[in-house]
Amino acid sequence: MTNFPVINFEKLNGEERKDTMEKIKDACENWGFFELVNHGIPDDILDTVERLTKEHYRKCMEERFKESMASKGLEAVQTEVKDMDWESTFHLRHLPESNISEVPDLIDEYRTVMKDFALRLEKLAEQLLDLLCENLGLEKGYLKKAFYGSRGPTFGTKVANYPPCPKPELVKGLRPHTDAGGIVLLFQDDKVSGLQLLKDDQWVDVPPMRHSIVVNIGDQLEVITNGKYKSVEHRVIAQTDGTRMSIASFYNPGSDAVIYPAPELLEKETADKVQLYPKFVFEDYMKLYAKLKFQAKEPRFEAFKTSNFGPIATA
Repeated sequence: MTNFPVINFEKLNGEERKDTMEKIKDACENWGFFELVNHGIPDDILDTVERLTKEHYRKCMEERFKESMASKGLEAVQTEVKDMDWESTFHLRHLPESNISEVPDLIDEYRTVMKDFALRLEKLAEQLLDLLCENLGLEKGYLKKAFYGSRGPTFGTKVANYPPCPKPELVKGLRPHTDAGGIVLLFQDDKVSGLQLLKDDQWVDVPPMRHSIVVNIGDQLEVITNGKYKSVEHRVIAQTDGTRMSIASFYNPGSDAVIYPAPELLEKETADKVQLYPKFVFEDYMKLYAKLKFQAKEPRFEAFKTSNFGPIATA
C-alpha cells in the first residue's frame, strides 16, 4: 500500500505548488485524510497546547476517568464492549459563540492558549477549504459560503485522552465512524499511536508526527462534492501503555445551513452521472447522526432523499 499522504504546506508558495495541489487532490479522492506539516501554526504554540492539555488531564480528569471505568466494570470485561469507548473527553465551542470561559476546571492560561489555537485553526481550515475549491473547480469561497447559514459556520474542539487500557482487544478507544461535519483538523500525540482509517477494507495507521495537523473530510463535504471526496471510517485503538492525546477541531456548517451537491459540479459530470446525495438542513442531519454515529453513513444520506426540498437548480 502506498504511504499515508503527507502534505508540506509551505510548498504551496513555490515552484512545487502544482504537485502539492495534486497531492491534496489525490488524498481527498483516495484517502479522505492527509497530514499537514509546515502549516504555519508555530511549534511553540503546539507545545504549549500539548503541555497544558496533558497537565489538565492529570490534575482534573485522570482520577475521574478511572473511577468511571471501574464503576462501569470495564476493567474486568471478558467479552467485546460495543456500546462504550475508552476515552476521557471535554468539548469547547468557538463559533458562533465561544464557551471557553464557561468550561469548568480550566486554568486561565489554558483558556487563553486554546482561544488563540482555535483562531489559528479556523484560519487554516478556511485556507484548506479554498484549496479544495481550487482543486474542484469551484469559485474561491464557495465551500465557506455553503457552510455559512445565517450566523456563520459552527466550529468546536473535542479534547480527548485515551489512557492505558488493560484489555484493548475488547474495548475500543473510539468505535469506527465517519465525521458528520465539514473538515476536521486534528493535533494528536506524537508518541502514542492509535488512530486508524479504513482503506481498501484494511485498517491503516495514521502515523504520529511531531507538530503535524491531520486533516480529514467529513460527511458534508462528501455531499457537496457529490461523492468526489468521501468521508472515511476511522477508529482509535486502545493501548496498554501510554495516554494518547487527541485535539480534534471540527469546522462545520452553521446549524441552519442547507447542504446539497454543488450545482457546478453536477454540470461537469458526465451525462449518466446523477445527483447522488440529498438536500437537507445541517442541524437535521446532526440530530440523525447523534442516533446513528457508529453505523454506516449511507442510510443517513438515504433518509433525507425523501425530504420536502425541491430539485437543485443547475443554472
